[in-house]
Amino acid sequence: MYTKEELKNLKLEFWEGFAAYCEVQPYLRGRKKIWVLYNTKVKGVELKFAVSRKGASVVLEINHKSEDLRLEMFERLTWYKDTLEKELTEELQWDIYFVRETGQEVARIYLSKEGLDFHRREHWGDFYQFMATRMYQLEKNFMEIADYLRE
Repeated sequence: MYTKEELKNLKLEFWEGFAAYCEVQPYLRGRKKIWVLYNTKVKGVELKFAVSRKGASVVLEINHKSEDLRLEMFERLTWYKDTLEKELTEELQWDIYFVRETGQEVARIYLSKEGLDFHRREHWGDFYQFMATRMYQLEKNFMEIADYLRE
């Protein structure tokens, strides 16, 4: 078991390692900012990474406070399912009702890889490879439709 301080340092080391991994990937070179994440310019829509002791996920999250707006955006995204899944090696998972650890209800569209443990450093390379390649494609696909979602 890790103490709070050890876990904080482990997370910091993990994310610094991920940043270093991304810097040397040819497909990510020359980008002004490596990841869009919270700056999608679509209200209530964010791209996220999630890591845990169970695995890794790349997530497109719809987190409007209004349930009606959240459901409307989720439906609009379903119209672009083919575009969002373009060139991905697996199908996206569509979860219209996801409850975060904080209790907040959101909708999520994501890819996951199970069987990885964040606490095992020997798994970090697999985490990095999965997260970087899948987020790159998900972000690229999302940006193709972002202008239509802003209307």
